[in-house]
Amino acid sequence: MTNPIPVRLKSARKAAGYTQQQLGIILGMEPNTASARMNQYEKGKHTPDYQTMKRIADELGVPVAYFYCDDDLLAELICSLSKLDSQGKKEVLELIRKKQQ
Repeated sequence: MTNPIPVRLKSARKAAGYTQQQLGIILGMEPNTASARMNQYEKGKHTPDYQTMKRIADELGVPVAYFYCDDDLLAELICSLSKLDSQGKKEVLELIRKKQQ
């Protein structure tokens, strides 16, 4: 199984309109190494630790679980569900539970 983090990171970063350098700097990386570091994450040469992934997710407006999900459809569902309020999430969960019966 291929590591989903690099592909999802690049996709989420581009969707948010950041360059690699911009995102790195926002995350507190040195400006002269931010682009190279983000590039290594997106190429899969290095994987950020969980706390870094959480900060990236927060900045890009996606749930951290999105980066770790190896199923594309489930990853999309995770992103969509995260945008719902608590009541909306409960309603969707109830629908899912009914479908499973």
